[in-house]
Amino acid sequence: MIALAQRLFDRLRADGFDGTGITRDSFGAGESRALAIVEAEAQSLGLATERDAGANLVVTLPGTHPSLPAIACGSHLDSVPQGGNYDGAAGVIAGLLALARLRTDNITPRRTIRLYALRGEESAAFGRAYMGSSALFGQLSAADLALPHLATGRTLGDCMREVGADIARITRGERLLDPASLAAWLELHIEQGPVLTARRLPVAIVTGIRGNFRHRNVTCLGEAGHSGAVPRWLRHDAVFAVAALLTELDRSWQAVLAAGDDLVVTTGVLGTDPAEHALARIPGRVGFSFEARSQSPATLEAFHALFVDECRRVEEERGVRFVLDRRIDTDPAQMDRTWIERLSAIVRDLGLPDEPMPSGAGHDAAVFANVGVPSAMIFVRNANGSHNPQEAMAMEDFMAGAEVLYRAVVEGAAT
Repeated sequence: MIALAQRLFDRLRADGFDGTGITRDSFGAGESRALAIVEAEAQSLGLATERDAGANLVVTLPGTHPSLPAIACGSHLDSVPQGGNYDGAAGVIAGLLALARLRTDNITPRRTIRLYALRGEESAAFGRAYMGSSALFGQLSAADLALPHLATGRTLGDCMREVGADIARITRGERLLDPASLAAWLELHIEQGPVLTARRLPVAIVTGIRGNFRHRNVTCLGEAGHSGAVPRWLRHDAVFAVAALLTELDRSWQAVLAAGDDLVVTTGVLGTDPAEHALARIPGRVGFSFEARSQSPATLEAFHALFVDECRRVEEERGVRFVLDRRIDTDPAQMDRTWIERLSAIVRDLGLPDEPMPSGAGHDAAVFANVGVPSAMIFVRNANGSHNPQEAMAMEDFMAGAEVLYRAVVEGAAT
């Protein structure tokens, strides 16, 4: 099985390499080619494949009792621009290994097992995460479908339609998949952070997933002027205004952490208009993004209110104006306690250390959990973080995680 895994990782890397890292654009050509690679491999193994109404790839191993709710596993295949090869893909390949092993060993499970290679998990292109899984459960709004692609400007709805999604049903908010038809959702994923590496753990079981609020585009409007001719008391400097805002929000973030609450805050995009860049010019416009993540909905609401209040305060203090775009929310999720205990027992049976941990990053498992599907996640250690070309994962760690997933799928499908 390790040879199959390595071959698929190598093929995905070769196809998605952009000269620096891996780029598989959500609902774009690179993601479509990745789905085709996995689909062809699944078909060569004698597994049934189809594309659902959300354009996700579904690989199926029928059970002896097909009327029972199925065991589902998988992850996504899209990536951020110049990202890594394992983010998402590791979970899809681990799921395919489980089905291939059952097929090779001529084991027919009691419950049907489905592998999902989901589209559009990353938020880099449209500012909205979990698009493929959200479409399954009628959770893409008209405003979501109208979101423009960051690079091309094409709407999410148009991009989904182009790859075969049933936009009419999705626009109506129709559920393409009944949550009651699934007994569980199991997702393997690289950790994307440094905790497992620091703790020298090959795998970990996830307890919960942070939610977030996001503003993709916030604009600070000040007043441009000559850098030498306008004194400080008459300036409306957009850069200093944004700097003052973020500095105060950082202090508030520290206070939240000191109180024992969970929170991470990020401004990943920040800049003046390149057409107006000048050493001797007071900047009159600055654009930036703003995101906060927490496992607590109350913490997210409180920090968003603080964000808005601080924008108003800086406006009055510095004579600028902040224009906020649409707020996009993603709910936190808790993993299923029974499945956490089941996966932890498997980890211990394999002689591996068992130290469950929460997920700071978002995953499709949150969508499944929040519509009532018992959900669980397996993290695999990776070096150098994620969302960057240096993303790395040892195959022995991956195979340990894949073994946990295999045993969990077999156990769940036997009930």
